[in-house]
Amino acid sequence: MAKQQSSGATPAIEIPATGWRAIFPPAQWLANYQWRWLSGDAVAGVTLAAYGIPVSLAYATLAGLPPQYGIYCYLVGGLFYALFGTSRQLAIGPTSAISMLVGVTVADMAGGDPARFASIAALTAILIAAMCVLAWIFRLSSLVNFISETILLGFKAGAALTIGLTQLPKLFGVKGGGEQFFERVTVLVGQLPDTQMAVLIFGIGALVLLLLGEKFLPGRPVALFVVVLSIVLLTVTPLREMGFKVVGALPTGLPEFHFPALRARDVDGIIPLAFACLLLSYVESVSAARAIAQKNGYEIDPRQELLGLGAANLAAGLFQGYPVAGGLSQSSVNDKAGANTPLSLVFASIAIGLCLLFLTGLLTNLPNVVLAAIVLVAVKGLVDISELRHVWRVSRYEFLVSMLAFGAVLQLGILKGVIFAVLASMLLLIRRAAHPHVAMLGRIPGTQLYSDVERHPDNETVPSVLMFRVEASLLYFNTEHVRATVWEKIRSSASPVKLVICDLSTSPAVDIAGARMLAGLHADLAKAGMLLRIVTAHADARDILRAEGLEERVGYLGRRMTVSDIVEAFLRGTDMAADSLPEDNGRTTLPAATRQG
Repeated sequence: MAKQQSSGATPAIEIPATGWRAIFPPAQWLANYQWRWLSGDAVAGVTLAAYGIPVSLAYATLAGLPPQYGIYCYLVGGLFYALFGTSRQLAIGPTSAISMLVGVTVADMAGGDPARFASIAALTAILIAAMCVLAWIFRLSSLVNFISETILLGFKAGAALTIGLTQLPKLFGVKGGGEQFFERVTVLVGQLPDTQMAVLIFGIGALVLLLLGEKFLPGRPVALFVVVLSIVLLTVTPLREMGFKVVGALPTGLPEFHFPALRARDVDGIIPLAFACLLLSYVESVSAARAIAQKNGYEIDPRQELLGLGAANLAAGLFQGYPVAGGLSQSSVNDKAGANTPLSLVFASIAIGLCLLFLTGLLTNLPNVVLAAIVLVAVKGLVDISELRHVWRVSRYEFLVSMLAFGAVLQLGILKGVIFAVLASMLLLIRRAAHPHVAMLGRIPGTQLYSDVERHPDNETVPSVLMFRVEASLLYFNTEHVRATVWEKIRSSASPVKLVICDLSTSPAVDIAGARMLAGLHADLAKAGMLLRIVTAHADARDILRAEGLEERVGYLGRRMTVSDIVEAFLRGTDMAADSLPEDNGRTTLPAATRQG
């Protein structure tokens, strides 16, 4: 059992490797809890509630649900995450991307029935919880790492524009419409002459205040101030009569516990929706949790986060909510406000519960344009211009991949965009694995070391010798690429090749197909009057090669044999017969010190 050290006021937490305490993190941090942390957790919880209430109202409308549903998500999501999550500061609630995904997807499934809409949204959250448990059981948390960061960069930018466009009609005070991004743009442009100037000016004012607060008062509940100010203005002035649409009366009281009236088989497409939401929520939550944990000097358990996220979504689905996730913005608010442990989420839930019981009447005159402004400011952070520029400078290919994801979201929508991003990440991974770099080697001047000639043109080549290094495991799906690359280099060689050396030092594994490809390469080279030698293979790779009879065909495979040894023996004209090992018949191709392994 190791004790993790943390910086600042954040407490150290003992995390056992196994046992029920690993599944129930409060057993760890409560045992070390100090009363001096209580004030920080309480202040952070109240601050988080003040931040989360207006944001959750905005996200619920984005999801196509009544505004209070967003508050319900914050109320129960964080509370249940605190029971199973490993992050001390991660805040759980609705997020912009998931809200938009739910809104545009469930609308088609619900057929205009608000009750069915709410049931499908809740059922989606419950399905996410079930998927999280299955992923935890089968230890699938690492699979999310296969989704390319480059793909996500483009996806987030496309999602931000898509979400922002859904809010612009509210900012201009027009109806909006359309199904896909470009159709929405066309509809909005056509409605601009009908702009409600009072609504637009009010919305721009709200945007300015939110942006100034984000810059000069980071971590403070500026959105709450803007909400209160807007309610006061619409209450005491004639503004409400100038085209403003408001939230209206919200139901008082806590959410009711009930199972959705639908089952998964009753709703076509809900499984892909839940899977897409799971990917988004897990990637966003773990990324945010890791960033906050690194800042505070501790580590999270990505596998355990599946249970934390599953518990939060199960609670959301059973208490009139919809899918939730951990977001970096609300987590930063929680952290900067002084949160030391997940107890801050409990205080936030208590504060939100009190607001639902006694203060919902105050939100009646909250203008929708303010909620739109909150969403617009929130999604701004999804577009990382500096990172896009960095990718452009580093790799034009990666930038193109990112732009493909960006375009897919705009053209296909967020749900299909998520699926496209996943498929693109998998295809990109497969492509890279199937086409590893095969480096042609040359001698580093003044040394007996060899490296890639393409990267180091000053390296010295050896006449009649072709040396190559496969910079990946040699497996069934890339053997043809490696074989074809070697033959292409042999054919394009300036002088006839007599010896081919295969350096396996950067190939952690070789499977049967890889070994048989090398055996076939040896046979084809022999027919053409060339020799093949294999050097610096790893232990497991040597076992496979020997089991396939490669050592009897190509020669000694000992672990101390190097490219330099083979080249020197070749240049000396030492017998390199393919059917003899170094010690056979008294003939040797290597110094005595290398005949081991």
